[in-house]
Amino acid sequence: MHARSDVSLAEIEADPYAVFARCRCKAPIVWVEPLLMWWALNYADVQAILAAPAAFTTRFETSNIYKTFGAHMLTSEGDEQERFKTPFRSAFAPAAVRRAFEPAVRDTAHSLIAGFAGRGQAELRAELASRLPVLIILAVFGMEASAEADVRAWYDSFERGLANFTGDTAVAEAAECNVVRFHDRLQAQIDAVRWTDGADLLSQVVNSTTGKLTDEEIRRNAAIIFFGGISTVEALILNTLYALGSHPEALAAVRADTSRIGAAIEETARWLSPVQSATRHVVRDIEVSGVQMKAGDTVNCMLGAANRDPAVFAEPDRYWPDRTDVRKHIAFASGPHFCLGSHLARLEAKVAIEALLSLCPDLCIDADVRIEGYEFRQPKQLQASWPVR
Repeated sequence: MHARSDVSLAEIEADPYAVFARCRCKAPIVWVEPLLMWWALNYADVQAILAAPAAFTTRFETSNIYKTFGAHMLTSEGDEQERFKTPFRSAFAPAAVRRAFEPAVRDTAHSLIAGFAGRGQAELRAELASRLPVLIILAVFGMEASAEADVRAWYDSFERGLANFTGDTAVAEAAECNVVRFHDRLQAQIDAVRWTDGADLLSQVVNSTTGKLTDEEIRRNAAIIFFGGISTVEALILNTLYALGSHPEALAAVRADTSRIGAAIEETARWLSPVQSATRHVVRDIEVSGVQMKAGDTVNCMLGAANRDPAVFAEPDRYWPDRTDVRKHIAFASGPHFCLGSHLARLEAKVAIEALLSLCPDLCIDADVRIEGYEFRQPKQLQASWPVR
């Protein structure tokens, strides 16, 4: 007999960490009846599953990510995944990110913050965290900032589609319709940059003479890069600001020494993971940690639970930016589907927080807010105030 969870969707949404801890007391892998899937909760099991695509695959046509975005680098394995990923990979290497994107990230963050710094207060999601990643990913692909509002609205519907584990048809259809709209917008940009020598990522991929992708393949892979470049970055910025606001000693430490912002971001990624899970599908009957899974089963690798595994992290529920092993976290997943844009996400979060502390001295963050989301977790609003000099 395998362990079954006695959880409701409401409590998963409200506080998944309490649910994870309760489930972990039963078994490292549990069956979650409301979601009709397994949860892998322990760090070692999650790492093992993510590293074994031959047994646990992302290539499954009934998955939410496939139904929303189709075949792309996150819903393929092996040679196909490599073919999809290779044209985009070099642009997201650490040195390339710093060289190509840091000036734009810095300029955009400063411009957004300057727009509200003189007021002495702002709602940081609407005015900073939700805008910066959209504007940056548009710039990465050489697209006009005027597309911001449309892309933001489309990606909100995509996020709901990927978290739609209960199969709400209206949510799924809205996401799929907006994918079509995004593809139309992106195709117009592809047509515009064809046969040009632009330095932006889309121009480079479209006009590449090696490992060439079709226009449809470019659109599908660009769509998932856009999604990760928006949703994950927004949550990483907001969650770090929330963590600092709810831990005054940590906020004081980074205010006194901004070189500590990077550590605060890494600990936030562990403590309040922006993306809570990585879904895999069982290829063949297999046993993991004494649990027998059948071919066709779904297993959610709970990144949020693994990042609070007491076997790996001391005092896992404590927000502690000075912990020495924080880089062990797997907030960006691991294995062949490790997040392509992790370095850009870190850069955007670091620059945004540095700029906010600089342009809004004595920033006070109202951390008395509700954190929401089972699949994508963040505060929906985050108010801040500061004295205007």
